[in-house]
Amino acid sequence: MQRFRRNLSPGSLLIVAMTVGISAVLVSAGPPAPPLALEPVIADGLRHPVYVTHAGDGSGRLFVVEQAGRIRIVQPVASPRGEQGRLMGAPFLDITERVRYGGEQGLLGLAFHPSYKTNGRFVVNYVRRSDGSTVIAEFRASSDPDRSQSTETQLLVVAQPYPNHKGGMVEFGPDGFLYAGLGDGGSAGDPENRGQNTMELLGKLLRIDVDHGKPYAIPNDNPFAGGGGRPEIFAYGLRNPWRFSFDRQTGELWAADVGQHAWEEIDVVKRGGNYGWRVMEGTHCFLPRDGCVRDGLIPPVAEYGHDKGRCSITGGYVYRGSRLPALRGAYLYGDFCSGEIFAFSEGAQRTLLLSGLRIASFGQDQDGELYVVGHGGTIHRIVEARR
Repeated sequence: MQRFRRNLSPGSLLIVAMTVGISAVLVSAGPPAPPLALEPVIADGLRHPVYVTHAGDGSGRLFVVEQAGRIRIVQPVASPRGEQGRLMGAPFLDITERVRYGGEQGLLGLAFHPSYKTNGRFVVNYVRRSDGSTVIAEFRASSDPDRSQSTETQLLVVAQPYPNHKGGMVEFGPDGFLYAGLGDGGSAGDPENRGQNTMELLGKLLRIDVDHGKPYAIPNDNPFAGGGGRPEIFAYGLRNPWRFSFDRQTGELWAADVGQHAWEEIDVVKRGGNYGWRVMEGTHCFLPRDGCVRDGLIPPVAEYGHDKGRCSITGGYVYRGSRLPALRGAYLYGDFCSGEIFAFSEGAQRTLLLSGLRIASFGQDQDGELYVVGHGGTIHRIVEARR
């Protein structure tokens, strides 16, 4: 996740629209953005939140992942401008005793099953205290809708060689399968070249069927379902896909891949795609520095460099809500260090606002409205600024 401690490198912000067989077209600005603001939902009471999401159950609740190993519930409370929130005291889930917490490690991801309202199933991604492995595990709600059971079913355990680059996102796709993002295992420069090794799960986006098999089945159309690589792999050549999301209208999969020292990138991920790491960092040769072989590598749809305090991309969502019609269809994302929030659409990037936050994540509620998670302990909703 290389966002809680990161060395800055010189560079310049570039957004790149790629066309087949043609070099990058650099775009510095897009149409004027509507004036936006961040409306506080939770201003205190959270400890190092890293994600917020909803359960798809119509309750209006938000679920906040705290890095130390807790999931907290925010209950909606009416306010003059919309919905503020009330942070419940007791956690929905507390597995702090199982989680290795610190740096880029911890409880990192949460995904509710598409049928959560009836089956109570949800999945988390965490780093195991005992040995630092990544664990993807399923839990179930209890008879109390605001508390879950503590018994887990481990779906996948992946050994980790270093303490950084864990990825951490889990999400159910429109196909009903579970997707999971894993970083390249850490250190710097992917020293064991795991991103390009299809016999390794690190540096990959995985896709598994948690409704069949024990503990899961492999979708028949996974690129290596018939051999040649690990069957769980959906896409590869990723460095640290900390946050990815599905466009709820088109089903496209958008991933923000955290860069090494110079370039941050946004990918639209396709089944079987190779997104270049460690051969490429963004659209630029990484190893070797010059003359790298790009055949078969899919370039990002956008990239930016490390000027103005920028250092680490935080992926967001294609906006499909109703409150900000001018942004509908744009991909919103941010930078952890600069606190800027950007929108990308039609090959152009716009700076929407300066949040003043260490942006750990974005989140989406059931209506498609977007939230910003400040690692310092806050949740904000993105709204139009008051005039």
